[in-house]
Amino acid sequence: MKRLGNSILVNLRLVILINLILLCSCILSAQNKRAFLVGISDYQSSTNNTSNSWENIHGANDVDILTPTLQKHGFKTTTIVNQQATGQNIRKQLSKFSSSLKSGDIVYLHFSCHGQPVEDLDGDESDGWDEAIIPVDAQKVYSKDKYKGENHITDDELNRFFRTIRTKIGRKGYLTVVVDACHAGTSYRGEENEDSVFVRGTNSGFSERGLKFVPKIDKRGRINVEKSDNMSDICIIEACRSYQVNNEIKCEGKFYGSLSYYTNKVLKSRNNIAWRGRWYDDIIALMSKDTRLIRQNPVIEISE
Repeated sequence: MKRLGNSILVNLRLVILINLILLCSCILSAQNKRAFLVGISDYQSSTNNTSNSWENIHGANDVDILTPTLQKHGFKTTTIVNQQATGQNIRKQLSKFSSSLKSGDIVYLHFSCHGQPVEDLDGDESDGWDEAIIPVDAQKVYSKDKYKGENHITDDELNRFFRTIRTKIGRKGYLTVVVDACHAGTSYRGEENEDSVFVRGTNSGFSERGLKFVPKIDKRGRINVEKSDNMSDICIIEACRSYQVNNEIKCEGKFYGSLSYYTNKVLKSRNNIAWRGRWYDDIIALMSKDTRLIRQNPVIEISE
């Protein structure tokens, strides 16, 4: 009888142990970390060497430094760089990425590229202009016969992806978006030192009607965005205000987007990141101390 009792006790402990392992597996699977990064350095139109061409920048360098750092923090990364980063492929891969997400996932999106204001055609922008990130095959100027903006990815389209992701990962998940681009500003080329001569964006609007872009002056550093019981919270970190230039900086012999460089520096300095916390304050503090960035102010858009 005693032997039988011991056998039952051993089996009971085994069952409890198996259940604990299964429970831990469920918890871990609900907290998968996924990252999607786009970085463009070499623009196709730059070979045309005209005022309508996009200049080459160093967005791929941002992806190079951030990918291993995010992997160190447990992220499974998807990267799209240079000639892979066409409008069609970014959309395709971002849709595929979004479809693979599960409830409770921690998600990080990163865009390092040019940006441009685009004439608003659906009337949802108070200043009459959408903002767009610029894929490698997007043109700078509207042309009825050659290019009508089909490769531009506007903020309206990005927001639809964000909402899809927030809905999929739910309240237990979290979405962080870093946008190291600008869509307005005046190049200070020739007035800056050699560490700040690459500008990510243009002050020329993309307009079917040939409208002149006049930036809306919005000095808010923190903007509240939609919050819902059916979606995860979101934090969007942008390199500068809508009317400012986003300058690259030279560090350790290479050019990087300033927001990307300091985001990577903060992530590398920590063993753990509380993604719902105000870890981005450290990024802003570092950028504010960099004298090369005195003409730009990062912006936080957050649902919390």
